[in-house]
Amino acid sequence: MATLTILIVTVFCIGYLCIALESVTKINKAAIALLMCVLCWTLLMMGPGAYYPEVADGSVIHHIAEVIEHHLGDAAGTLFFLMGAMTIVEIVDSNGGFNFVRDTMKTRSKRKLMWRMAFMTFFLSAILDNLTTSIVMIMVLRKLVQAREDRLIYASLVVIAANSGGAFSPIGDVTTIMLWIKGVITTQGVLTEIFIPSLVSMLVPAFILQYSLKGKFDKEQNLPKADVSQFTQAQRTTIFWLGVGGLCFVPIFKTLTHLPPFMGILLVLGILWTVTEIFHYNTSEEDTMAKRVSDIMTKIDLSTIMFFLGILMAVAVLQEVGVLTALGEGLNETFSGNYYVINGIIGMLSSIVDNVPLVAGCMGMYPVAAEGAMAVDGIFWQLLAYCAGVGGSMLIIGSAAGVVVMGLEKITFGWYMKRITCIAFVGYLAGILIYWLERTLLF
Repeated sequence: MATLTILIVTVFCIGYLCIALESVTKINKAAIALLMCVLCWTLLMMGPGAYYPEVADGSVIHHIAEVIEHHLGDAAGTLFFLMGAMTIVEIVDSNGGFNFVRDTMKTRSKRKLMWRMAFMTFFLSAILDNLTTSIVMIMVLRKLVQAREDRLIYASLVVIAANSGGAFSPIGDVTTIMLWIKGVITTQGVLTEIFIPSLVSMLVPAFILQYSLKGKFDKEQNLPKADVSQFTQAQRTTIFWLGVGGLCFVPIFKTLTHLPPFMGILLVLGILWTVTEIFHYNTSEEDTMAKRVSDIMTKIDLSTIMFFLGILMAVAVLQEVGVLTALGEGLNETFSGNYYVINGIIGMLSSIVDNVPLVAGCMGMYPVAAEGAMAVDGIFWQLLAYCAGVGGSMLIIGSAAGVVVMGLEKITFGWYMKRITCIAFVGYLAGILIYWLERTLLF
C-alpha cells in the first residue's frame, strides 16, 4: 500500500510539474492532465485490496468502477456547468448583449479601467460565481483592450477579484457552497465577517498592479466602433438579461428544486437558445448562421474542459488513497490550536491542488462543535471559506476561475507565477490579518 501510494503521488507530482512547465515543454496541459489521471487510477487498480479492505476480494474491482463513476459524476456536473456557462456568455457576447457593460466600463485611462473592472468582478462574482464572472469579464475585456500585454495584467486581476468576491458569498464559490450546505457557515456570518478581508485581498493586489499600467489607450484600441448586429437594442438587452439574469437564477433554482447546479445552467441555456432562434427567424440565414447557438457551441475551448476533467479525476485518486486526509491530520497535529496557520497552509495548498477535495477532507476530519472555533460560524470554518477561495489566486491553476482564464487568454503558468503569485500572496496575507483584527477587536 505504501509503495503504491508513493508511486501515485510521484506520478501526480511529475504530471503537475509538466503542467507548470508547459511553456518550456510545449505540450498542451490538457494532454498531461489526462495522462496523469489515467496513470494514477491504473496504479490504484494494481493493489485495490489494500485501499478497500472492507470490500470482498471478488467484488473490489466492481467497487472501484463504482468509485470512478461517482467521482466522474461529480466532475461531470462541474464540467457541464462550465460548458453551459461558457456557451451562455458566448451567446450574449456574440449578439451584442455585453455592449452596454462595455460602454459602462469604457475609459481611455488604463488605471481607471483596472479599478472599474476589479470592483465589478468582485461584486459580480458574489452574485453569480467566480467561474461564470471570470468568463463574462474576459469577454468584456476583449472588447476594450486589444494589446495582449495589457490584457494579461487585467485578466490576472480578474482571477484575483473573482476568487476574493466568491469567498464572502455563500454562493460565490464551490467551497463556500459546500460549507454553507453543510451548515458550518451562515449567510449572515460570511457576509459580515469575511466581506472586509475578501475586499482587502482584492484591493492590495489591485493597488500594486496599477503601477504596471501607465498612460492611456489609443482611441482606436480602447474605443472600438459599435458592433454590427442584426438585432435591435431591445433584443440585445433581452438576451443580456436572459443570460446574466438566468445565471443569477441558478442558485435559486437549486434551492427550489434541489437539483444539481448544472441542471439550472441547462435550463437557462435552453431558454436562451430558443429565444435567439426566434429572434433569428426573420433575418437572413447567411447573416446570422455564425451567431446561432449551434455554431457558437463549436467555439467552446474543449482543451480547457479536458484539462479540468484530468485534474479533478487525478485529485480524486489522492482523495481515495487517503493522501489529502493524512495531510490534513498532519497539519492538525503539527499546528494544534493555531487555526490561522492551519487554514493559511490549506489556502496555499489550494493553489496547487483543487480546493474542493481539500475542503471536503477538512469537513470530514474536523467535527462541528457546539462552541468555540469549530462551532457554526467559528473561526476555523469562516477562515477555511476565505483561505480556500482566495488562496487559489496564488497560482493560475489554483482555481476554476484561473483555469478558465488561462484557457481563454492563453496565460502560461510561468508568466503568472513570475508576475502575479507574490502580489496575490501579499493580498492573501493582508486579508488574514484583517480577519484576525476583526476577531480580536470586534467579535
